[in-house]
Amino acid sequence: MKRSRDEPRLYHDLAWTWPIVSPPGRYVREAHAIHRLIRGRAPAARTLLHLGCGGGHLDKTFTQSFEITGVDISPAMLALARRLNPEVAYRVGDMRSIRLGRTFDAVVIADSIAYMRTQRDLRAAFTTAFIHLAPGGVFLTYVERTPATFRQNATTRAIARRGDVEVVLVENQHDPDPADTTYESTFIYLIRLRGRLRVETDRHRLGLFPLPVWRRLLRTTGFRVTQVVGEPDRPGARGNATFVCVRPAVKRQGQG
Repeated sequence: MKRSRDEPRLYHDLAWTWPIVSPPGRYVREAHAIHRLIRGRAPAARTLLHLGCGGGHLDKTFTQSFEITGVDISPAMLALARRLNPEVAYRVGDMRSIRLGRTFDAVVIADSIAYMRTQRDLRAAFTTAFIHLAPGGVFLTYVERTPATFRQNATTRAIARRGDVEVVLVENQHDPDPADTTYESTFIYLIRLRGRLRVETDRHRLGLFPLPVWRRLLRTTGFRVTQVVGEPDRPGARGNATFVCVRPAVKRQGQG
């Protein structure tokens, strides 16, 4: 599949580096935390739809508790996910528009929600989650950056090895226009195969919205926001704001 100029290489020709720089073991704690929040609202939840599932690293732990269906826009990432979790049903699709024709007890959108760059995109992803959620079911998503917590030129580094391959990944975050709803994350890969160096670059455009926008869009989509865990929205704050939402149960005739 041909890659457009705006699509990150991480989800195409550089997808193979993901299990090296961010292995599944790093996601166990996060997956257990998500599981606890879902069970807190829906103790009997059995089926889970993971929108934007990427390489399936969260799913590796989710499969211990749920029957998983995973959706991602990247065939390269889904190839990794299928190898890691052969028991999971994976589908290629866009979280803004895919329709599977069934509902689930829980829906999760993890860090992939950051690729929604406009309020229209964000609302479309929430609508997909709502449509696929059974009444009384739980939708969980979280916010990695807000305008208040974004740090211009924040830079991180990761070093990882697997066999003869060493990958140094440098990530820089930059907002060229604070007046809009996006920022850029630029990746630089130093890849050494048996000591021979190869340098690659990758650019990601991500969304940046204040927490009140998230709350408003979730509520206007139809969700009842029942819990917000760790709600940082001030300069210097750390951690993510995690929204735990419920699709209200349909009232029977004569109730209420």
